[in-house]
Amino acid sequence: MDKKIISIVTLDPRAGKSYAADVEQLFGEYAKINIYNVRDGSAMGVLPWADLFVVSTDAYGSAEEVARHVPIGCQTMAVEVSFRWSELRKLKEIPKGTKVLFVNMTQTMAREAIAQANQFGINHIHLIPFYPGAVLDEDIQIAVTPDEMRYVPEEIETKINLGQRPCTSGMMIEIALRLGLENLLETEKFQEYFRDIATNNYSFDQMFARSIRLESQFHILMEILEEGVIGVNEKGEIFACNHHAEEITRVSQEMILGHWGDEVFSYIPFSQCLKERKRIEARVRRINGINVSVEVVPVLRQETCIGAFAILQKFNDVENRQNELRSQLFQKGHIAKYDFHDVIGNSEAIGRTKEILKRMAASESPVLLIGETGTGKELFAHAVHKASKRSKGPFIAINVAAVPENLLESELFGYEEGAFTGAKKGGRPGLLEFAHKGTLFLDEVEGMSPMLQVKLLRVLQEREIMRVGGNRIINIDVRIVAATNEALEQKVEEGSFRRDLYYRLNTLPIVIPPLAARGDDMFLLINYFREELGGEFSLTPPVKEFLKNYSWPGNIWELRNVVEYFIYTGHRQIGMEDLPPTLLKSGYPRLRPVLAQIQPEHQPAYTPPNQNPRPSDQAEKGGDRNYRFVLEQLYQASEQRISLGRDKILAKAREAYIPMSQQEVRNILTQMAEQGIARVSRGRGGSQLTPVGRKLWEEHQAGTQ
Repeated sequence: MDKKIISIVTLDPRAGKSYAADVEQLFGEYAKINIYNVRDGSAMGVLPWADLFVVSTDAYGSAEEVARHVPIGCQTMAVEVSFRWSELRKLKEIPKGTKVLFVNMTQTMAREAIAQANQFGINHIHLIPFYPGAVLDEDIQIAVTPDEMRYVPEEIETKINLGQRPCTSGMMIEIALRLGLENLLETEKFQEYFRDIATNNYSFDQMFARSIRLESQFHILMEILEEGVIGVNEKGEIFACNHHAEEITRVSQEMILGHWGDEVFSYIPFSQCLKERKRIEARVRRINGINVSVEVVPVLRQETCIGAFAILQKFNDVENRQNELRSQLFQKGHIAKYDFHDVIGNSEAIGRTKEILKRMAASESPVLLIGETGTGKELFAHAVHKASKRSKGPFIAINVAAVPENLLESELFGYEEGAFTGAKKGGRPGLLEFAHKGTLFLDEVEGMSPMLQVKLLRVLQEREIMRVGGNRIINIDVRIVAATNEALEQKVEEGSFRRDLYYRLNTLPIVIPPLAARGDDMFLLINYFREELGGEFSLTPPVKEFLKNYSWPGNIWELRNVVEYFIYTGHRQIGMEDLPPTLLKSGYPRLRPVLAQIQPEHQPAYTPPNQNPRPSDQAEKGGDRNYRFVLEQLYQASEQRISLGRDKILAKAREAYIPMSQQEVRNILTQMAEQGIARVSRGRGGSQLTPVGRKLWEEHQAGTQ
């Protein structure tokens, strides 16, 4: 039989070693004992999995703190300590009426120990609590301590060390029951330990006599269980039924005790379980109008089946427990960090985006954020969640493209124990389960494999999942916010993205504007990043003009890098010679005149690929008239503050009786993008003139007048 794992968690390492020694004495042959304590830091963070955690009440301070350190699904119980009868006899020998210091680590621990000593009959002396920081203001000659001699005042004449307080017999019984080792209670080792430990409850003989009867053993536990439990003996007669089972079955235990289980509950296969001596896995039964999970477990004692227990659980209770597990993860930081106030910018483009997304947030439909890399799609996903009805639920984000395909399925959907090599014992919920009642943000959703696309489609349609290696359906309530920096409709046409999933995700699409389309927002962002990074600098007018006309292919992340570069130049005034080399190499050809005037001597001359284009220069490149026409349409669109797609440009050309194919429009737009005249977005974003493009058209108009 594999050894169980028992983890002892205490505040002080000495106490941990003492408690571990007591547990090792009784369970060492059947369990491995681990020790963790707060003071040396070993009890910090999420602890390794164990069958049972035994935690001292002074270790963490609250049940919520315990839950943050103990892995989900592990059993926990409290350390309980007492005195040995032999040590209490030493106290009995102290003359009546004597004032005695009782020295312990803390005031609470000292007072608790004194109260327990009084319960055991130590009432003839006056025990005074003493602890680090306490003041000794009386003439006292005797001190007793549970192995905390380091805190006993030096002036005390008589010092009695009672030794570390041992674990109670009740605690040892509970460990045995929780780990299924109740047969150990019959051993001489346990009987000797229980005779040695002081108790003011039942004697060991009384406790043991009750524990060997199956009815009494489980009566202690049944009423604290959250499931309904019905027990039968080896003959199939009902001997136990807790109040949860009464509520579910609507029968009174007084009326069914002693009756045959199969007769009273025909839907519970007690006889089959007793005969086969095997667990009968949970099955859904309809009981009194509600769906109930019914599982039957045999009780084996030394290879003999001495009874069976039916475990009944309402589906609503299962859901509530799943929510409790999810809330534990939620409290570990899976929350949205940003709202719409954190989106920096006053431009019309960003203002319109925020207003549309605020309205979308009120919906429960999926949102698709379309935008180039670095435009802040995840920030907007956070903001949508915080503005939604799910704001109090978890927000979980995952970059689909960053997770290997063979791991992504188990990461999203979870897995059952044994589903694959390396799967954790007990399995693990997936992010979709953890995001229950909240939002799951799928970044770069275009990177999802076709197989996972099918599974995600089912989530959106049926709101249910099945773990990897599992055989049961789990209902979830999750809102999906997806993001992409590619044209999903093109991937649909190519066959790499499912059309039905595309239309599900594309319910509420919105294009996040690139930095180059946000005007003076760039300077607000520069100020923000400068303060965030703790730098001090100002920009000269030529640099401002350069940055304003730069294409910013990396968007906001590229801008942040540029700000950090400026800080490390060490200059308070940032001139053109302080621009990052990569920025100059990818700068617009339009900036050549500016660069030529202020090009630093120590820096290689900047050579743009083309001269400033003028509409009249395009005749040799495929049509002076067509080029001017597209430029004019984009200019008119910019005056109306809208984007213009290829189809609209083509339609306007036909209205003007200008022969032009869709390929010609695409080529002209590509050429304009390369020259920095226009910004061409994929998908529904359309095309827009840059400030350089507007200036080019205005100069052309002025030159023709």
